[in-house]
Amino acid sequence: MKVLRKNGEIVEVNFEQQEGKKAFWHTSAHVLAQAVKRLYPQTKCAIGPAIENGFYYDFEFDFSFSEEHLKAIETEMRKIVKESLSLQVYEKSKEEALSFMDNAGEKYKIELIQRLNDAEQISFYKQGEYEEFCAGPHISNVCQIKAIKLLSVAGAYWRGNEKNKMLTRIYGISFPKAAQLEEYLHMVEEAKARDHRKLGKELGIFTIFDQGPGLPVFLPKGMILKNLLIDYWRKIHRREGYVEISTPIMLERSLWETSGHWDFYRDAMYSLKVEDDDYAIKPMSCPGGMLVYKLEPRSYKELPMRMGELGLVHRNEKSGTLHGLMRVRSFTQDDAHIFMREDQVMDEIQGVMRLIDEVYQKFGFSYEIELSTRPEHSIGSDEDWQLATEALEKAVQGMGKSYTVNEGDGAFYGPKLDFHIKDSIGRTWQCGTIQLDFQLPQRFDIDYIGADGEKHRPIMLHRVVFGSIERFIGILLEHYAGKFPAWIAPVQVKVLPVSDKYNDYAKRVEGALKENDVRVEVDVRNEKLGYKIREARMDKVPYMIIVGENEKTNMSVSVRQRDAELDKQDMGEMSLEQVVNLILNL
Repeated sequence: MKVLRKNGEIVEVNFEQQEGKKAFWHTSAHVLAQAVKRLYPQTKCAIGPAIENGFYYDFEFDFSFSEEHLKAIETEMRKIVKESLSLQVYEKSKEEALSFMDNAGEKYKIELIQRLNDAEQISFYKQGEYEEFCAGPHISNVCQIKAIKLLSVAGAYWRGNEKNKMLTRIYGISFPKAAQLEEYLHMVEEAKARDHRKLGKELGIFTIFDQGPGLPVFLPKGMILKNLLIDYWRKIHRREGYVEISTPIMLERSLWETSGHWDFYRDAMYSLKVEDDDYAIKPMSCPGGMLVYKLEPRSYKELPMRMGELGLVHRNEKSGTLHGLMRVRSFTQDDAHIFMREDQVMDEIQGVMRLIDEVYQKFGFSYEIELSTRPEHSIGSDEDWQLATEALEKAVQGMGKSYTVNEGDGAFYGPKLDFHIKDSIGRTWQCGTIQLDFQLPQRFDIDYIGADGEKHRPIMLHRVVFGSIERFIGILLEHYAGKFPAWIAPVQVKVLPVSDKYNDYAKRVEGALKENDVRVEVDVRNEKLGYKIREARMDKVPYMIIVGENEKTNMSVSVRQRDAELDKQDMGEMSLEQVVNLILNL
């Protein structure tokens, strides 16, 4: 696939690469705008970026937009693709760009150009009669788009501000092969069936009240699942030499000024007054961890010091971005901070990588690694950033792992490795991260006494494995389609008496299983057995135990399993001891 960059260079890029997808979907957005302007010339164009999956474009129509308009636009887009229009890139001065957009009547484009530097040369991309100022990159010819589909329409305020005009946002997807579109649309349908919001409600995992948007509430079964993940997290972190701490949910403004969050992250933070002093509710736990480190003098012999924290954090997410457990305003971050000497950096990065690999394998996830470099707004010297970035690169290479580079997307205090897991239907989710930080140790003036008796500055790793426990649960719900592996299923066994006559025996079976820490429920409702079995299947319980006259007489149970082919689900009659061993061995 040929990509046309802003400098006029044409390069060969794979669609699967970040630059390839961005160029492909950004060009598709331009094709969408071109089709709209052909069909409805009075329409005003706003913005049309490539996004994680596809693209969108915001328009101001002078009529009520309908499904028929969407179909007409999609048909026109296909016509444009067949015209095999090559893209050209050229530059205009700010004055020329403003004049061009003024003649075109594009008020939103004018507003965007006015915000640019007066001396800046502005790049324009042109395909046929359509041209737009844009930084690119784009594919070199629209004929490379072999499959295109407009997916949905939504309202969107101009510049995300509810005080501005509501525009019409059209979402779409496109691919270089028709088969890829078919595969994607199948995945979308599969994703709808796996929607964690729907499954979370049906399985009694979580809810979100109207009185608390973005603030998830875990129900009893959800708390079992959450605690199982936390227990597992604690077990492997104890093994790896971490100590666990807990820092306050809110701290004084001066702390966030020292850390840099007040300047670089304030829009995402909730703040409040406490006796006339400014406080902030923590969006992350690292500043509190710095205070814990500073409590007493540290020796080089104590390093590396690994501090873990299951911190409840809050972030000021816009209401339009909230989505079940995936994007929330309150979540539990499985944070940890490692304070280390310079000679320990490589071992510690790779140690965290091995831990992340172990956890993701446990849940059946493959993953990809992305190295994010220095962002535009950041702190620290170029030398520190270069050293930190090279250390992360060498650590990944030393583990024999491949990675891609995401330019300019690091944290404001350091570069990072992001771990994108792939679920059972091929979607990727960013979960784990490792951030190498030279800056906060300097800003907080922390040190340790070295072997030479002098003070030295430690280096710091910020890292998470799950990322957000709430979000990880949402991912697991969709990955397994609600059919959790038995070891983390909130209910592992459901006991189903054939009739009321056997309720007492069913209760005895339940008690015996509970004594052995098996998570079990018994269904003593006055319903037919077939109904109870269907209900247990709907609840996606891994094992069903059926008890009747034969089982009561033999002090046994009949077992059915969820995760087997239909003709192999009936596991036959077993003793209670055998059932307990079956579950515990999982």
